[in-house]
Amino acid sequence: MNLINKVIGDLEAKKEWKALQARAKALPEEYQVVYDEVKNYVWHGGLGVVDPTNMFTRLVDVLEEGAAQGKHVLDVTGRDIAAFVDTLVHDDEKLVDDARQKLNHAISKKLQK
Repeated sequence: MNLINKVIGDLEAKKEWKALQARAKALPEEYQVVYDEVKNYVWHGGLGVVDPTNMFTRLVDVLEEGAAQGKHVLDVTGRDIAAFVDTLVHDDEKLVDDARQKLNHAISKKLQK
């Protein structure tokens, strides 16, 4: 990747992250508390999230939906919020595993010809 593409990509990623943070700030206070604590858990908990932007986007989507339905945040996440986050992280890992399997299958198929 050349430098210009990398800079543009970095700027786009930064722009997406800022937009995501603005969405989180617009959530009701109890939802913001959960979002901020989850963010700390993911960043400092060493969870090894493959694509944190994707995971946080899904988190905000779920929280926005719960808030729109007037639910208490713990009715959305459950009382074991760490388990809820682990499920989000596991979903990301599954996507990566699926992509790896597809890649390996495609190469094996082409090399067997």
